[in-house]
Amino acid sequence: MRRTLTLAVATAAAALLLPGGPLPVAETGSAQAAQSRWTAREAAAFWTPERMAAALPVPDPVPVPVADGVPAPVPDPPSAVPAKGSGAADGPAAGAPVADTPAGTGPAATTPAGAGPAQGVVAAPVPPAAPASPAGSTPAAAVAPPASPATPGDPSAPVAPGAPAPPPTPTSVPTPRSPSGPAADLLPSPTVPAPSPAPAVPTRAPAGPVLAPSTAGIGQDFDGVPAVGRMYVMKGAGAYFCTASVVSSPGRNLVLSAGHCLLGSDTRQVAFVPRYTRAKPQPYGMFPVLRDSAGRSKVWIDQRYKTQGPEKAATLDVAFAAVGPNAAGRAVENAVGGNRLLTGATFTHAKVTLIGHPASAARPRVCVNRTTKFTSTDPKSPGSFLRIDCTGYPGGTSGGPFITRFDDRTRTGDVVGVIGGWETGGPTADTSYSSYFGADIRKLYQAAVAGAKGA
Repeated sequence: MRRTLTLAVATAAAALLLPGGPLPVAETGSAQAAQSRWTAREAAAFWTPERMAAALPVPDPVPVPVADGVPAPVPDPPSAVPAKGSGAADGPAAGAPVADTPAGTGPAATTPAGAGPAQGVVAAPVPPAAPASPAGSTPAAAVAPPASPATPGDPSAPVAPGAPAPPPTPTSVPTPRSPSGPAADLLPSPTVPAPSPAPAVPTRAPAGPVLAPSTAGIGQDFDGVPAVGRMYVMKGAGAYFCTASVVSSPGRNLVLSAGHCLLGSDTRQVAFVPRYTRAKPQPYGMFPVLRDSAGRSKVWIDQRYKTQGPEKAATLDVAFAAVGPNAAGRAVENAVGGNRLLTGATFTHAKVTLIGHPASAARPRVCVNRTTKFTSTDPKSPGSFLRIDCTGYPGGTSGGPFITRFDDRTRTGDVVGVIGGWETGGPTADTSYSSYFGADIRKLYQAAVAGAKGA
């Protein structure tokens, strides 16, 4: 997310001087060899505890210049110095070259001034999408794999920036209609990790609440939940990270983060590490983001976010990635569980659990508060977004999930947003934003489900 760094240059330079020496840079002509070797064991060997701890938050995307009304391609940001979206020390990653693939066409979705870590690759095209409806006109429904129907919901009324928000209303999980319904809207139910015969790899969520009783909006450090962790990537010669979470899918292998975290053709060596803490950096192992036959990471980002940029298309700051099994051969959702994707819901939720991995923190952060609707008045960054006041969410927390109906027993719930979108997550550490999960995000999820099938 967009957070100011006072020591960005020094921190970035220090991150490259790890105990094992400077980070390796992929050699020319070695891409093909690297493509077939990016397994869980390769990822674990590359992402050592020292490298993970020294990684930086992914830098902000570079705004897209517009000439004669035609946006220019988004340039990759400098790899050595994280921009506004980065936080304190903690973050970069490495891997083989990846290429972006379109993920949808249609009118530009409204979004605010860009900010927040940038990195990722689009691996499969998304079918043409209808114009985004940031104002909440999309029918409320929990998204599902291609086969479920849409369920109407209750959109919220606009709230002017800075004005007091109306009392939020709780979100209800829509009831699916018969299979003859129009579109697939209801995702798989949240899942709990299945027991594992391997004692070395924990698979069950601990009992008890994750958050001690406290004032709403006050963030707390905690030991994390299995379905949320860090997404590590290499970009240039730098190692970076964002927050990501597992989302339920038929293939049980999808992870959700912010689009700006996985945007860029030089993103490589991408891996998801559930429930990362500095004391226990790989409690469930490492799950490598899969690559296609051309060596491109299997990441889905709406093409409009890439071509129009993080400001104009901030309402599309969302990414899905397909990950392979860990070294024990377990699919990520089987190992740690997953949240259900909910689309078409209201902007206002009475109770949202926000989880993120702050840059310099040894453990993740959790906070509970209500969400309100924020509508940008900046013509360069139009759109409406979910807004939540939670203290202590600097760089590194981009991609962190907004979870409703969070269950302390299963450690899962319904994900209605991720930190990113307006100023790629928020200009300050104490207020965070999310792109609205409507029809465009539902189509992007369906494209990811189809592209990750059999992976």
